[in-house]
Amino acid sequence: MAWQDTYQTWVAYPELDADLKKELTATTDQEQLEDAFYVPMEFGTAGMRGVMGPGINRMNIYTIRQATEGLALFMDTLDAATKQRGVAISFDSRYNSELFAHEAARVLGAHKIPSFVFDGLRPTPELSFAVRHLETYAGIMITASHNPKQYNGYKIYGPDGGQMPPKEADLITSYVRKAADLFGIAVVDEHDLRTAKLMTMIGEDVDEAYLANIKKVTINQDLVDEIGPKLKLVYSPLHGTGKMLGAQALRNAGFTQFKLVAKQAIADPEFPTVPFPNPEFPQAFDMAIELGKRENADILVATDPDADRLGTAVRQPDGEYRLLNGNQIAALMLDYILRANQNADTLPANAVAIKSIVSTELATQIAHNYNVEMLDVLTGFKFIGEKIKQYEQDHSHTYMFGFEESYGSLIRPFVRDKDAIQGLLLLAEIAAYYQKQGKTLYDGLQDLFKKYGYYAEKTVSQTFDGISGADKMAKLMTKFREEQPAEFNGVKISAVEDFAQQTKTYADGHQEKMALPTSNVLKYLLADKTWIAIRPSGTEPKIKFYVGTIGTSEADVATKLDAFENALNEFAAE
Repeated sequence: MAWQDTYQTWVAYPELDADLKKELTATTDQEQLEDAFYVPMEFGTAGMRGVMGPGINRMNIYTIRQATEGLALFMDTLDAATKQRGVAISFDSRYNSELFAHEAARVLGAHKIPSFVFDGLRPTPELSFAVRHLETYAGIMITASHNPKQYNGYKIYGPDGGQMPPKEADLITSYVRKAADLFGIAVVDEHDLRTAKLMTMIGEDVDEAYLANIKKVTINQDLVDEIGPKLKLVYSPLHGTGKMLGAQALRNAGFTQFKLVAKQAIADPEFPTVPFPNPEFPQAFDMAIELGKRENADILVATDPDADRLGTAVRQPDGEYRLLNGNQIAALMLDYILRANQNADTLPANAVAIKSIVSTELATQIAHNYNVEMLDVLTGFKFIGEKIKQYEQDHSHTYMFGFEESYGSLIRPFVRDKDAIQGLLLLAEIAAYYQKQGKTLYDGLQDLFKKYGYYAEKTVSQTFDGISGADKMAKLMTKFREEQPAEFNGVKISAVEDFAQQTKTYADGHQEKMALPTSNVLKYLLADKTWIAIRPSGTEPKIKFYVGTIGTSEADVATKLDAFENALNEFAAE
């Protein structure tokens, strides 16, 4: 069907949601309309994420219903007892998030599937926890994480609290596609759902259970009791879900000298104080820095709107603040966890840490220093969650820490996704550890560099919007595969890992089979220990280029990163 026909179907639908109809009739830009109607919104292993508005390629109540219908049809194939375990549902502070959450419950109710819906916005990690705590079969999180205000998203979680693994996700995707008639999906009135006990509201009961588990994140309570009341911390939830649980977790642990960035503690879907509600961006810390200087704060911490990513900045001797990136934060966390356990003689012999294939190799060096295995997995925290589940079942390893370079980590596995509330608490403890030595987190990072070498990484994204975007991304990936560069920045490539072909090809031509699952990723290993990875984003119309290198100083690695970035851009533009 041509996009114009699909568009006319929406215009002619007599019961179209009034707000969507108003927006649809007001839109005259043909390119914008084509983008909204030419193809259904992609539903993959990470769920779906996109701009809100009318159309089959937009986030709205009808595409939410379609996604939930796919989950419900899949659950209809399960035995009755499993199906009756139901689905936990949470949502963030974005426009329409609560509406979308309740629409999902209405679809599930039409299939006699119980839902357990939070009474207000909650973080993504608490949804993951709720699935495990309530023993539901699945979970739905309505969030677009750190994306701009125009976006929303939909993520499905499995029985272990992790994002649905590929096999089940693929089955759900097939059922989503079968639910092609977006206007024909049955929904049940909420009052009827409540009367039939097919929709239950949840809230503080789950909060209390989550916070009880959060107490396990603290490793050295004596240290926190001594230094915690003195540590000055500023926390910004960036208008999102982290405020209540984050602040309470700090207080419960003993960190009482913290201040919230007042304006950014308001759950506001406009995200009015930041260009992007993302702790990866320096601008997200502007207001925290202002407050930090007034309070003479030791560290500043920010979480993204669904509280699964954590950023930080550290006060320097001149009173200014230095931002740390996701790899640096993770390196400090890993080193502290392993050292504290080693000192307490609680480090298991089969300990393992897990990171994504595009995260820093500094973490690998740290793990090996403590005789701990480091496992690389594909990008996507569900792959870390899968390994945690495996280790629980076969007892081959004891999980200590997992992270991705994109500011997400998990410390204690009572959650099975990135958890910035846990990260907030541990980072405060690590800051206390260094403060007791007369040092800062930044000083601690420099100690790691002096011991292991100056590691640095950089991520560069190219955006490909619109109808032609996917084709351009595919062509660029094909170019890198088929033209096979021999070097970047004058440094020879020693091996190429193609995760789509599952092959590792060395410079002399011989190949090895790779064990990781198939993924559209290329990774180049260079002769000077630099690595370069290229992958299309799973949630945004972007190709991401990752560069990691090691040098003799901070200035040296910065120069190398710039040179490799330029070489990549030149090759991509040829």
